[in-house]
Amino acid sequence: MQKNIVISIGGSVLLSDDIKIPYFKEFKEFIDEYSKKYNIFLVVGGGKTARTYIKLGRKLNFSEETLDLFGIDITRINAKILTNLFDNSNEKIPISTDEAKIMKKPVVVMGGTVPGHSTDMVGAELANKVNAEKFIIATNVDGIYDKDPNKNKDAKKYDEILIDDLINKYGTSWESAGKNMVIDGPALKIIKDNKIKTFVLNGKKISEIKKVINDKKINGTIIKN
Repeated sequence: MQKNIVISIGGSVLLSDDIKIPYFKEFKEFIDEYSKKYNIFLVVGGGKTARTYIKLGRKLNFSEETLDLFGIDITRINAKILTNLFDNSNEKIPISTDEAKIMKKPVVVMGGTVPGHSTDMVGAELANKVNAEKFIIATNVDGIYDKDPNKNKDAKKYDEILIDDLINKYGTSWESAGKNMVIDGPALKIIKDNKIKTFVLNGKKISEIKKVINDKKINGTIIKN
């Protein structure tokens, strides 16, 4: 019986200002290869596009729920891009982790579900429901830092960090739609409560994702329970 891997991939990884077609080709080759050995579940974020719509809506005084729904719609469009990239994936984008769980495909791609959390929580929830061997959070930086490495050159990366330390720093609640952080609070709670093996790394470096799956040392962060 094949084991399950859940990858939460940020929209900023797939659709940044410097979109590179070779990356999509490399990502497809990676998924095609590893989906022969594992059932792979991909949860796609909204990235900059979602944050742009959310920022507009906030200036227009739309409700927080409406802003969340904007983001969810964008994540599902991003998910649709990936489903069309693969030959062995779902055509319909699931609207819940329960729906994703029962899809009989080697590769299952989804986006957000309901307001009140990010796609990282969706990924954590799905990892728990499918009893994933590993939960990989593929972001646009090399792991978890003590401060934003994109704004602080002296930011320190953690090779390992305790889940309790992350919860003490970020909490377990959802603050606002479109907030750009490595892992949201609701996801941290699920990871802790269910002792999910979680890894945070740079999703643009597909070699690092392969290292996690192959139990090799990574240039990322391991979240310890």
